[in-house]
Amino acid sequence: MTKSHSSVPSLPSDPRPLAPAVITVLGDGGWGTALALVAARAGHQVRIWSAFPDYAAEVERTRLNPKFLPGIEIPGGIRVTADASAALSGATAVVSAIPTQFIRPSAARLAAAVPAGCLLVSASKGLERGTLERPSQILAELLPGRAVAVLSGPSHAEEVARGLPASVVSASRDEAAAELARDLFMGPAFRIYTSSDILGVELAAALKNVIALAAGMADGLGLGDNAKAALITRGLAELSRLGVALGADAETFSGLSGLGDLVVTCASQHSRNRRVGERLGRGEKLADILAGMQQVAEGVATAGAILELARKAGVELPIAESAARVLAGADPRAEVRALMTRSAKAER
Repeated sequence: MTKSHSSVPSLPSDPRPLAPAVITVLGDGGWGTALALVAARAGHQVRIWSAFPDYAAEVERTRLNPKFLPGIEIPGGIRVTADASAALSGATAVVSAIPTQFIRPSAARLAAAVPAGCLLVSASKGLERGTLERPSQILAELLPGRAVAVLSGPSHAEEVARGLPASVVSASRDEAAAELARDLFMGPAFRIYTSSDILGVELAAALKNVIALAAGMADGLGLGDNAKAALITRGLAELSRLGVALGADAETFSGLSGLGDLVVTCASQHSRNRRVGERLGRGEKLADILAGMQQVAEGVATAGAILELARKAGVELPIAESAARVLAGADPRAEVRALMTRSAKAER
């Protein structure tokens, strides 16, 4: 068997007693696979459902996911299958790590196999085009009668899979659901805080990807550290402005799912959205960039939906608007000039 070439640091063992559960992860992408590894390390029985039978069989056989999480060995205890019944039977928690634009058809396809009493955990980020619904709303609509929690925060799959320390938020209107999601996944290298502001957590997760596209454009244009810092800071203002206008808690945006996730997505070498933006800033065409990608850069699909939501709320998002125009073919240098020459304003 091919061994992982990723080193895993030695960390203290988890002192909390574990109650083994059956956890099914929907989606064989990098983040879904990383969460499956987290759950397996916590002592649970874990299954990954893939929409692609041939690839599921390959991952199950080789114990590697070269398309979406290369270099990480998948333990034999994690089952990978495209059989919905086998994946979902008896699941205590069902984790959706499906890209947002594909949640609705996937949930409709799997609905009959999802156990009635399970906890639904959304690990997807973005807004659905057309409906402008958040991932948790789509799941609640297609799989009604089940508690829903959201896991979000600065947690790139490449590092979480290696066992590097990360902290995220478990959010739900149902306190017990947020706590159950926390307890199922929390471990010595994966710390989880709870929140009741599911709206703010999901809005931050959606908009930060669009801001990260702009941050990548700044990198591609070679604008420097000062510009990058200003962009992240003003991007945070856009997250908060939109969220508060829609009824979210302002404090959410200074937390892990807001500032934390924004910083890592705008700065990390692992960030797909930042990388797409960087290539756009260097003059590459969006269609060419996307054609060569295995994974989904959620900000590309989300930008239009975010701006539509902001227009309905009467909120200005100048950085997100500029990023969207570049996605549509505008010159990124012209967008920088437009942002820098906007009329003077008070910071707050």
